Amino acid sequence: MGPTSATTSPLVFITGASSGIGQALAARFYKAGYRLALVARRSAEVQAWAQSQGLEGSRVAVYAADVRDIPGITAAGRACIAAQGVPDVVIANAGISVGVDTAIYDDLDVMRATYETNNLGMAATFQPFVAPMCKRKSGRLAGIASVAGIRGLPGHGAYCSSKAAVISYCESLRGECRPFGVKVVTVAPGYIDTPLTRDNRYSMPFLMTAEAFADEAFAAIEGGVTFRVIPWQAGIIAKLLRLLPNWLFDRALAGRPRKNRKTS
Repeated sequence: MGPTSATTSPLVFITGASSGIGQALAARFYKAGYRLALVARRSAEVQAWAQSQGLEGSRVAVYAADVRDIPGITAAGRACIAAQGVPDVVIANAGISVGVDTAIYDDLDVMRATYETNNLGMAATFQPFVAPMCKRKSGRLAGIASVAGIRGLPGHGAYCSSKAAVISYCESLRGECRPFGVKVVTVAPGYIDTPLTRDNRYSMPFLMTAEAFADEAFAAIEGGVTFRVIPWQAGIIAKLLRLLPNWLFDRALAGRPRKNRKTS
C-alpha cells in the first residue's frame, strides 16, 4: 500500500496511527471522505489494519517514521507532500504517557523521551506543512494535548508538563499562522479507553471510547475551534481544579495512586 497521486479529495496526515486515538481518527476522517496519510513506527500494523477495515488502497498511504527522529518525521512530511499534496489537516497525535519519580535517576531518561515525543515530535510533525499551508492560505494543524496539561498530578510530572507545553505551543503557533488563514486547533482529551490508559491504577471519570472521542474531535477540527476539551465534563472538572487554591488542590490529591512507572 503505497502513496497515491493527489486528487480532489481532502487529505489528512496523522501521526501515531497504529492504535488508540490515532487509529480512531483515521477511521473517522476516512468515513468523511478524506484521503489518509498515516504515520507510525509500526507501519506494518497500520497497513494490516487498513486492509482489515477494507479501506481503499488509492485513498491510504502509510509512512514509517518515529516522531522522535526529526530527520525521519520531517522526511515523511515532505514525502507526503510530494506524493499526495499538501494536506488539508495535519494531526500531531503521537504521544506517550509514563509515570516518573524525580528521585530515581533512570526516570530522567523517561522524561527526556516524553518531551522528545510529545513536544519536539509535535513541532517536527508540523514543520514541513507550515510554510506550504501559509502559502496556500488554508489548512488546519491539530495538536493533541490533554486535560492533564491543566494541572500537575503527582507521579505524572513528565506527562502533565509535556501536555501543558503542548497547550502553550499550539497557542503560540496559532498566533503565528492566523494571518495566513491557517487554523491551529488544540484538542485536550480526558480519559479515553486506549492502550495508554488501560493500566491506570486510579479511577477515570467520564471514560469514553476512542471512537466517541474521534467523532467529537473531528467536529472540532473541521470547525477550526481554537481549543476543545473532550468530553466536556472533563473540561469543567479541569477548570474547577485550576481554580482551587494550592493547599486545597494538594489535599484533594493526597494519597492518589500514581501513574505506573516504566519499570513498575
